[in-house]
Amino acid sequence: PSEGCVYVCLSCLLQSSMLDVGKWPVFALLPPEELRLIRQACVFGSAANEALYVTVNDEVFALGTNCSGCLGLGDMQSTIESRRIDVLCGKKIVSLSYGTGPHVVIATAEGEVYAWGHNGYSQLGNGTTNHGLTPALVSTNLINKRVTEVACGSHHTIALTTEGEVYAWGYNNSGQVGSGSTANQPTPRRVSSCLQNKVVVNIACGQLCSMAVLDNGETYGWGYNCNGQLGLGNNGNQQTPCRIAALQGVNIVQVACGYAHTLALTDEGFVYAWGANSYGQLGTGNKSNQALPTLINMDKERMVEVAACHTSHTSAAKTQSGQVLMWGQCRGQAVPYPHITHFSSTDDVFACFATPAVTWRLLTVDGDDYLTVAQSLKREFDSPEISDLKFLVDGKCIHVHKALLKIRCEHFRALLNETDEEAIEIHQFSYLVYRAFLEYLYTDTINLPPEDAIGLLDLATYYRETRLKRLCQETIKRGISEENAITLLSAAVKYEARDLEDFCFKFCVNHLTAVTQTQAFADMDHDLLKNFISKASRYGAFKN
Repeated sequence: PSEGCVYVCLSCLLQSSMLDVGKWPVFALLPPEELRLIRQACVFGSAANEALYVTVNDEVFALGTNCSGCLGLGDMQSTIESRRIDVLCGKKIVSLSYGTGPHVVIATAEGEVYAWGHNGYSQLGNGTTNHGLTPALVSTNLINKRVTEVACGSHHTIALTTEGEVYAWGYNNSGQVGSGSTANQPTPRRVSSCLQNKVVVNIACGQLCSMAVLDNGETYGWGYNCNGQLGLGNNGNQQTPCRIAALQGVNIVQVACGYAHTLALTDEGFVYAWGANSYGQLGTGNKSNQALPTLINMDKERMVEVAACHTSHTSAAKTQSGQVLMWGQCRGQAVPYPHITHFSSTDDVFACFATPAVTWRLLTVDGDDYLTVAQSLKREFDSPEISDLKFLVDGKCIHVHKALLKIRCEHFRALLNETDEEAIEIHQFSYLVYRAFLEYLYTDTINLPPEDAIGLLDLATYYRETRLKRLCQETIKRGISEENAITLLSAAVKYEARDLEDFCFKFCVNHLTAVTQTQAFADMDHDLLKNFISKASRYGAFKN
């Protein structure tokens, strides 16, 4: 390679993908074509069994157990299939949070706030304690305000406006609404006191407490404090915002609250932690609670994000170089020091290790105009615009790219290194089969009915494509029936697919009466029939 050149491994890039919502089991039943449309998502609920998502078309869908009507669908029916929330479609959600009821609150690009779900403590801000089955505008005291961020505790809500004001409502047993009392707050009320005339830029909620970061880097906390989660050096609850004096001179840019602990990120990339520590969630190396902010040792790595969620005792952070660390309660284990993971996002920590495995923030997938490497390659398959090679099969053209074929297939690496042809004729395989093979090289998937997958199995055997051979066998297994079982068995024998042969043979024996009455059985090759009867006899198929 000449000096100054940069060589990119396309096969490595192929594995690049958007944020994978598939890490959350609640999305497991969504079809791939639906998953590809998701732009934003949130997983919540006591068992991470509820989810909302927004598509590239700004349609909003929900699925899950629907406790307290928290899916906003107008009823309390659970749904394993996604259903659209019509009132939110086109609203452009910019912030979303949820409580443990659960109740859900969003802020839109227009600055409006909508809330729905559990409302036993007036956490929906509508002045009642009736559960809200559909998203409703939260208007009291917010009608001329533009809200940019919302945060929920277990049963209370706070909202941040463009002017840096904080409004709060809902459950207030520990002063978490910041009103100066412990009476529940039925509608949004401005949190003033020490925050009067100050500009807040970031908010967060623990189960029963609230935190705010000012534009000057000061941090304030109020509400429940028995674990020291307000960072004030004591364990007394606070009914109005109190400045964390121990952080004097430290410029905080982000706070994140766990169940009963708090993380704070400074403008220099340091992380402070305080509050409950029974699972090591403070990252101090022990399990002692801390009522004052404690600097966490991150091996001199600069942090750019901290993550925690009021439903769990898990902590995470991301470094400037992209490494993700986790600590605290990780799938039941107590991890008292920050531990380096292989994840690329703090969201993955909560998907894989938090209990429950909810999202700590609104997941935002790359926008409409962005395609991953894998998506771009899929789009370019059989597109003549920038292809540099075409295959002619059964009189039809298939447009491809030499570089990708050489990277993905040893057969093509050898073939294309020996020829500069711009068109290659294929006679051995059908158009349908060869196109499916080339598309597999672009997408890592096959999409054929089982009978056609037999031809692809033949090709995979010929080209020694082990993974493709396995995919073909799986496709054939999924599509086996009494009508085609003998045909599939014959193919398995022909292409020496032993596992598939055993599978088809057992299916034939288990459905022997029906299979022996098919035309395929009547047309069966003599040697294969003889072998089948002998093997079936040994298997005990003909015993009374």
